[in-house]
Amino acid sequence: MNKKNRKIVSLSIITLLSTLLGLLFLSPFYIIIVNAFKTKQELFKNTLSLPITYTLDNFKEAFNELDFGNSLFHSLFITITSVVLIIIFSSMAAWMLERTKSKISNILLMMFLASMIIPFQAVMLPLIRFMGKLNLLNVGGIIFMYIGFGASMSIFLYHGFLKSIPKELDEAAMIDGCNKFQIFWYIIFPLLKPISVTVAILNTVWIWNDYLLPSLVINKPTTLTIPLKTFFFFGEYTKQWNLALSGLILDIIPVIVFYFFAQKQIIKSVTAGSIK
Repeated sequence: MNKKNRKIVSLSIITLLSTLLGLLFLSPFYIIIVNAFKTKQELFKNTLSLPITYTLDNFKEAFNELDFGNSLFHSLFITITSVVLIIIFSSMAAWMLERTKSKISNILLMMFLASMIIPFQAVMLPLIRFMGKLNLLNVGGIIFMYIGFGASMSIFLYHGFLKSIPKELDEAAMIDGCNKFQIFWYIIFPLLKPISVTVAILNTVWIWNDYLLPSLVINKPTTLTIPLKTFFFFGEYTKQWNLALSGLILDIIPVIVFYFFAQKQIIKSVTAGSIK
């Protein structure tokens, strides 16, 4: 076998393995979508087969059971508010830590990085007890906690990106009469757009899908998020898989819409990261 034939065989094997791996990753989505259109009896009869008769009754019932409009509002409010505040505060902190070369700034940066390895479960009970004493077991409290948990990784990402922005820009703006806030907001922050998109994506996916923290903090039935509402399909004695799968599709739609509108910025951020 000559070199050209070996190359063709190798490429064919890689293509086959990549296709199989892609199908493996897509299989959960296939199972969710296919079974969302089945009746409960048909779902348990054959999980992998296509529906004999497609029905939208599952989506209608799941929409009502989820109180989808109210749950969607609270999920969007918590996610958007938390992500926006994480982006603003983390970029500010990272900028000051990167521009201020001192032992204190290095210690603070190391503390932020060290907090990334502490699992949430290790501080879960003391944190909830402390927040309960402050009467912050509500929507405002969970946003405050999301900012705290999301800041470490975001500061780490911003700090690395800021190293590629020359300090001379800050000095030139200062000579022109800008104060610290103006330098950051009008000069530095617009340049952070590529990494801000990355930070927004990572935190949006995490906060939108989070179940554990909201289950500990949000107690009012009127302020439950979509993951909390979806859990009610799984009772102690029965599991409504047909409604749960339909609800999951409804949950995914806002994320798909977010990706659709942000895809240009996502591509730009990936391209900018590869260049740098």
